[in-house]
Amino acid sequence: MATYKQIQGTAVQNYTNDPANPVEGQLWYNDTANSFKYSSISATGSWSTGGSLNTGREGLKGAGTQTAALGFGGGNPTVTGATESYDGTSWTEVNDLNTARKHSSGVGTQTSALMAGGGAPPLAVTESWNGTSWTEVNDLNTARYALAGAGVDNTSALVFGGSTPADTANTELWNGTSWTEVSNLNTARFYLAGAGTQTSALAIAGAPTNVDTETWNGTSWTEVNNLNTGRNQLAGTGTQTSALAFGGNFPVYAQTESWNGTSWSEEADLSTARHSLGGVGISTSALAFGGEALPFTTATEEWNGAGATITKTITTS
Repeated sequence: MATYKQIQGTAVQNYTNDPANPVEGQLWYNDTANSFKYSSISATGSWSTGGSLNTGREGLKGAGTQTAALGFGGGNPTVTGATESYDGTSWTEVNDLNTARKHSSGVGTQTSALMAGGGAPPLAVTESWNGTSWTEVNDLNTARYALAGAGVDNTSALVFGGSTPADTANTELWNGTSWTEVSNLNTARFYLAGAGTQTSALAIAGAPTNVDTETWNGTSWTEVNNLNTGRNQLAGTGTQTSALAFGGNFPVYAQTESWNGTSWSEEADLSTARHSLGGVGISTSALAFGGEALPFTTATEEWNGAGATITKTITTS
């Protein structure tokens, strides 16, 4: 019988942590976890367990990717300015927001993020993250909470919708210095989710309609196909043509749907149903964290879409 070394050309290697870029079928031993692991290509998308937040809360927002994320704000039930950084394995507490709040907008990366609005009562406060600390910058023109955002960093963002406390369709653009009012959403709503960039965004669901989807082309919004499962207080990640929507209320949902630029398709559910959660990443590699699962949760889950390289642990029974 052929040995693993004869088949693969190398012996099983020991690692303190899992290798950064394993090839399909690679086998290794993780000294820290005391287990054998191997890499595989996923046939369908699925959620797996990640490291728990230090502070369980709802109404928080995030920025970044599945392996380099930032989670900030929220409440449990008292509002907090807590900010945590995720390295793909665990969360670390870093410097707090200047203004504690929940149900704001959040966009950007782990080292260059922007948070605007929040409440309640409705706030116009905007803060910029430089990888170390938050700095207050120019306020929104319209104070609101339960809004959504899209953008790549703290110099280029779009926010839309929310509550003033009346439902609003207001959209504002951030140029790194100040906010400018631009064309409104077609449907005023709050507790919606966003995805994409300042010039190519997606507005997903939200109260009171719970199903409406709109796309932004840098100038105006266009209504497109609805979500399959209507909800609000959900999370959204990805781009205008390849997005993911997960979690939400009412009732508390675990449903996940993917967007291909034309329509929504149902995917595998979250392990922990929840609303008012944080979400970052892209449609094939996303992170869901925190939220309210009756009660508040610290649970973090990692999404790997079809075709993604995933790590599996070999177990014996």
